[in-house]
Amino acid sequence: MKRLLCIISVLNAGGAETFLMKIHREIDKEKYQLDYCVMSEEKGVYEEEALSLGGKIFRVPRKSKNPIKCFLGIKRVVKENQYKHVIRVNEHSLSVIDLIAAKCGGATVLAMRSPITDSLNKLNKFLHKMFMFLPKTIPSVRFAPSTEAAEYAFGKGCVKKGKAQILHNGLIYDQYKFSKESREKHRRDLGIENCTVIGHVGRFYNQKNHDFLIDIFKNISEKDDNAKLVLVGVGELQEQIRQKVKELSLDDKVLFLGRRSDVPELLSAFDVMVLPSLCEGMPNVVIEAQASGLPCVIADTITPEADITGLVKYCSLNENTDVWADEIFESISNGRKETTDDFVREGYNLHQVIDKFIELVFKEV
Repeated sequence: MKRLLCIISVLNAGGAETFLMKIHREIDKEKYQLDYCVMSEEKGVYEEEALSLGGKIFRVPRKSKNPIKCFLGIKRVVKENQYKHVIRVNEHSLSVIDLIAAKCGGATVLAMRSPITDSLNKLNKFLHKMFMFLPKTIPSVRFAPSTEAAEYAFGKGCVKKGKAQILHNGLIYDQYKFSKESREKHRRDLGIENCTVIGHVGRFYNQKNHDFLIDIFKNISEKDDNAKLVLVGVGELQEQIRQKVKELSLDDKVLFLGRRSDVPELLSAFDVMVLPSLCEGMPNVVIEAQASGLPCVIADTITPEADITGLVKYCSLNENTDVWADEIFESISNGRKETTDDFVREGYNLHQVIDKFIELVFKEV
């Protein structure tokens, strides 16, 4: 069996971690196994599942608190467990230092996946640009879910030049396919049976732009008194957004569902997905929504490659809430569509993605 060590901050339900867990669930575990090196004492939401799938979890000190101990910890984990294949999932160029630590421990295949574009603050952006030579030279395998995400980490033209690969956020299509039964059940359980339901799935932090999403929904609710906004996720800004909802007197129209394990079924209950993110690499939720045949209205900061079915409409964050509301109402009126053929054609079937992942990371065809 070949084992891959995945170096991450914490094994929580972010897009990059979800990508790894999708692969972990479906990969042939008699031949391959994924283990995790995390930089946190916090127990991530995926940890129990990772262990149940046969994975191992190692903890090293947080880099921001003690970079030397973090470096030595990664080196020790790699050396003691004789890992030859290591992947680092992060968009910051300085994260490549973790791959250098792995190399010092004996790893020979050093992979890096850039999951996102431009989510860093000014200082981190400066440092990222200063050390961009690291991801261009140290990793032996470079890939990302979109061209923009790849170029942000590995440089302009890296995909065209063959210096980085695109590896889609694949999924098992049938798990997300629209279900009338799921729609009726979840709408009944949530008390939104005869409502216009706007959905959003994402962590409550700055990148996801919940503040503007609430402004958009305020406009929608003034035009459609029967509209509801369903928010799935948790995060540091959740209470701040709750307070804004209360101040705008939207308490009875906005549902905070927290962390959910039934997102595929919830997508059937929505009428539209709205994602006004400040930046994204290739958002999993937009791909998943399209598998459910759900129309999406998203910010034009998100890569055009996210539209694989024609169900996605892009709107500028510079536009006012009236424009966003109109686009959302129009998308709802257009309804859902069957997208099976689109997913196969575009290579988003999870087993297609796993085959390519094995080829890239384990160097096997």
